[in-house]
Amino acid sequence: MENTSQVIIEVKAKVEAHNAAVKKRRRRQHRIALLSVAFILAFAFALPMASYTAHWFGSTAVAQDGGAAASTNPRSNYWRAVKEGVSGYSAVDGPESNVLIQMNGTYWEQTRSSFWVQKLPWIIAGMAVLLLLYHLIHGRNKLDKPTAGRKLKRWGWFDRLVHWVTAISFIALAITGISMLIGKAALIPLLGKAGFASAAQISLQVHNVLGPVFFVGISLMILMWVWYNFPTKVDLQWLKEGGGLFKKAHPSAGRMNAGEKIWFWLLATLGVVVCLTGVAMVLPVYGIALPAWAETVPWLSGSRAEMQQANLLHGVLAVIWTAVALGHIYIGTAGTEGAFEGMATGYVSEEWAMQHHDLWAKKLIDKGKLIEPGESGGRQQPDATIAPSS
Repeated sequence: MENTSQVIIEVKAKVEAHNAAVKKRRRRQHRIALLSVAFILAFAFALPMASYTAHWFGSTAVAQDGGAAASTNPRSNYWRAVKEGVSGYSAVDGPESNVLIQMNGTYWEQTRSSFWVQKLPWIIAGMAVLLLLYHLIHGRNKLDKPTAGRKLKRWGWFDRLVHWVTAISFIALAITGISMLIGKAALIPLLGKAGFASAAQISLQVHNVLGPVFFVGISLMILMWVWYNFPTKVDLQWLKEGGGLFKKAHPSAGRMNAGEKIWFWLLATLGVVVCLTGVAMVLPVYGIALPAWAETVPWLSGSRAEMQQANLLHGVLAVIWTAVALGHIYIGTAGTEGAFEGMATGYVSEEWAMQHHDLWAKKLIDKGKLIEPGESGGRQQPDATIAPSS
């Protein structure tokens, strides 16, 4: 009897220690999530304010109001010809350098400043409101069972590195891109023209530096994860049941559910177009020469007309992508209990895996990949190395 009582006491102590560790880990995850949101908001406000400070400390940015109409130029016939696109001579080398005035640039500016383009970012605000309402009404999608400490390895260290580098650069690109898109209407009243000129310059530099980093990250994601994102029959049933967002029962799913697959293919199509249009705008600015065959690729000839088209397409698709990304970020953090842990540590609880990706979890458990409490996960191989079909 004494031995049995001692065993019961030890088991209770282990259970209490495990529950305490789980609570501590959840508090830590909540702090990380809150700090992440605080960082994003701080970055969003710090960028324009830093540029405003830079302006007062000697920025040379100048913005002037248009004056009254100038008197008629005696050489009006000459300038009329220039305005119509007649080539002249310029000491500057490069494509279209002899074209002094390109009227398509005026049309592009009018389109870019149009009502619809300026109001487009409200899609992002609308998505944020919908997610907030869903969270207030439905609440967080919690685990059906308490965790017992057993885990499965979901992501390797390189998967997580690529994800976080790409995610952080995406957030910075979204903030700087939106500030450039609607800054003239939103920031000039707040910072003044000279202050906004500095903000736009800083945003442009940040955007141009992080853009290639983001492009590399997107390319690696596609190459590494395309094997897990081909549609299957299971995905149709998952979509019919709404992914379990509005019901207590969660539909079956493999390593990736249908929602994650849709996000992946948006990334692989719409996201790639956003990246290519960004490259089209950056390469001519830095004078990067491309081989002759590359000029046949859309938007890579370096002409002003193509850069203007790329700019509009880049902005519209990037806003739509950012709005969808808010949903992805919400589901992976505040919206689903245990989801953030997978990309933060590489491991997920057995309970989370069975609830959200039961088909994938059963395969790993059958292969002996379940990690018991206290076991080191170092000798466990990530699922990505098992087989593309897992």
